Amino acid sequence: MRSLLRAPLLIAAAALFSLSCASAQASFKGLPFIEDDFDAAVAQAKQKNVPIFVDATASWCHSCISMRQYVFTDAKLAPIVDQFVWLELDMEEPENAVFRTKYPVEAFPTYFVIDGRSEKPLIRWVGGCSADRVLELLGEAKLAYKGETPERLAKADALYAEGKNDESVTLYQEVFDTADPRAPYYARTVESLLFALSVKGDNERGVKLAEQTLPILRKESCAGNIAAYGLDFAVSLPEDNPDRAKLMADMERQAYEIVKDTSLDLAADDRSGLYISLLGAREAVHDDKGYKMIAQEWATFLDGAAAAAPTPAARAVFDSHRLSAYIELGEPEKAISFLRQSESDFPDNYNPPARLAIAYKEMKQWDDGIAAAERALSKPGMEGPRRLLIMQNLADLYAGKGDKQAERRTIEAAIAHGEALREGARSDSRVASLKKRLEAMGPA
Repeated sequence: MRSLLRAPLLIAAAALFSLSCASAQASFKGLPFIEDDFDAAVAQAKQKNVPIFVDATASWCHSCISMRQYVFTDAKLAPIVDQFVWLELDMEEPENAVFRTKYPVEAFPTYFVIDGRSEKPLIRWVGGCSADRVLELLGEAKLAYKGETPERLAKADALYAEGKNDESVTLYQEVFDTADPRAPYYARTVESLLFALSVKGDNERGVKLAEQTLPILRKESCAGNIAAYGLDFAVSLPEDNPDRAKLMADMERQAYEIVKDTSLDLAADDRSGLYISLLGAREAVHDDKGYKMIAQEWATFLDGAAAAAPTPAARAVFDSHRLSAYIELGEPEKAISFLRQSESDFPDNYNPPARLAIAYKEMKQWDDGIAAAERALSKPGMEGPRRLLIMQNLADLYAGKGDKQAERRTIEAAIAHGEALREGARSDSRVASLKKRLEAMGPA
């Protein structure tokens, strides 16, 4: 049951998007995304006089894949197909590096609504959400495109969309301080402010904001995100903060209530993310028994979600987190069967063998891990920065096996690949870490 507080927004969204269009919903096959062609999207947006919705994604991002499998195929979105140009950009493809330098992608998934007339971002959204939430956000984006967003909020949105998080905090705070919780933009202001505070590292302000707003938005789909932010902020407070223990306990209690609340319009992937925050809280208080309990609940939840998935692609959404859950339980062998199934289902996808390599490393099955990593590196899509992580894991496997020469050779190749990447795709910190590792190995 959605909060009555949001009823005016839902009514407005229904009117705006003509959600009574049942015939469009019946034939809906998913949003018609243009792939990796920003210029084509801009040209089409100018021709149609509509904004551009950009899915800035990565092929390894489970939340991005979850959105594509479970949200962007939801028939509720059918009536808005013609109101936007839909663009999907893989941020690890070399041709999209220029986009990433212009439009900051600090986490996945990140979504933009861009005015094709000026190529300026109107709204940036970080994280997953439900189909209903997408409708709400895009209703706000339509208002922004028409210049009908409140002036102070529009300025905050512009700064935030440009990655100027520190500057956006001040304006978002001013908007929040004067906003009616029934306002259409209230929840988005809260979540944008929370993310900006997390990037800024302002844990004290962040946890207080989450504590203040969670009771108001408790029955909304954004409650999971707010609880996760609040708990992570509380855990990150200095240990000598006198309020840390109380804040952690309060945020953890609410997060656990939300993760178990099946009445909430919360994506399975978002519930899974909330379990990760709960694990962090148990780890922070050195509660090994509680940690294992949460990890087991997490694994059980994910196994159920995977079993209920309607297609192999939808099932594979949960591979990454299922592997992580079983690693936390000390049972990586339980991931082998579903990862092998995904490798069989998607022979051109590097993710299943890359994850198998991680599982085999945890099991100390070095040769199986090396073979899986090599298979991953041979797949399409290995020209970008993800190759570095797989090569790093391959080097770890060689190190575990005791083959120092192959470990060194792999690290050197990873450094060369990392340095050759274009700006926007290159990770200087990761390359520096690999160089440091190579130096620590001593002379050849």
